[in-house]
Amino acid sequence: MKKRTFAALLLGALTAASLIGCSGSNSSQSAESAATAAGEETDNSAEQTAGGSYTIGISQFAVHGSLDNCREGFLEGLAEEGIEEGKNLTVLYENANGDGAVSSQIASGFISQKADLICAIATPAAQSAYSAARKENIPVIYTAVTDPVSAELANEDKTPVGEITGTSDRLPVTEQLAMIREILPDAKKIGIMYSTSEVNSLSTLEEYKEAAAEYGFEIVESGVSTAADVPLAADQLVEKVDCINNLTDNTVVSALQVVLDAAGKKGIPVFGSEIEQVKNGCLASVGLDYVELGKQTGRMAAKVLKGEAKASEMSFEIIEGGSFYGNSKVAENLGITLPEDLVSDAAEMFDEISE
Repeated sequence: MKKRTFAALLLGALTAASLIGCSGSNSSQSAESAATAAGEETDNSAEQTAGGSYTIGISQFAVHGSLDNCREGFLEGLAEEGIEEGKNLTVLYENANGDGAVSSQIASGFISQKADLICAIATPAAQSAYSAARKENIPVIYTAVTDPVSAELANEDKTPVGEITGTSDRLPVTEQLAMIREILPDAKKIGIMYSTSEVNSLSTLEEYKEAAAEYGFEIVESGVSTAADVPLAADQLVEKVDCINNLTDNTVVSALQVVLDAAGKKGIPVFGSEIEQVKNGCLASVGLDYVELGKQTGRMAAKVLKGEAKASEMSFEIIEGGSFYGNSKVAENLGITLPEDLVSDAAEMFDEISE
């Protein structure tokens, strides 16, 4: 049924009253009823328009636990703000499986599907999304981007370079080094494997190298180009170090089991950078909760979708500090006793290794 304007309804009511010879009073009542009906219809229509419905494209760079947690948290954060899949939200989800070219194709696909906003998970996905979306002025909200400034997604003062903002998973480097020193009081060399093409890994590596001496460590680095390089690099690295410290490097994390197997043969511990790595076999971590990071990102996206703020008006955000996570089963396998003060203050301890 087509909607009619208030004036049309009012005229119809007055005409009907005149035709049946109603009194002035009855005519007034009929007009009032018509006006009320028209008002209710207009209010309901306005309410639906204000509530809106949205289409979001989620581009995830690789398959691994921390990025999966970001995606989960992102949708939870949106739902907290009343934007929920299946109700007023359509989600387009694609995973690049660690391929930068595919990541660019995904971003272009979201634009052709008229996405209202793109959520990019991890640095390469964010760079690809912004490169494609800025031509169409589509906002991009990123998460799990360690160094947005080095990635050229933000200015030095944290302000956006365009219609793009989000959250950083910058690691608590000094807290991690302090934890490793407490667990391994005699260790001297820490191995760090990283992808030479990931700017977030390069910047974090530099942070570790600058801070290591204060804790009596030397950083032994090993760069890889692709996941295929990880087995050989891991075998060589474990011969040179007392432990390995993993970053949030997408290429290396995707091949984490290879690193763990190589380290296990030499009986040296691997430290993670977030909860999922500890679940999967790293000894311990002072790391971030990526579900919470995703929620924070979802709340930012909701502001943009609702028109409360533009992405270009919002500086990127960081979750400060980190929590201790430990795996007692890994410690047992390595013959290491985790310090009681760390265990007692742990955000979570695991007594098995996830498959």
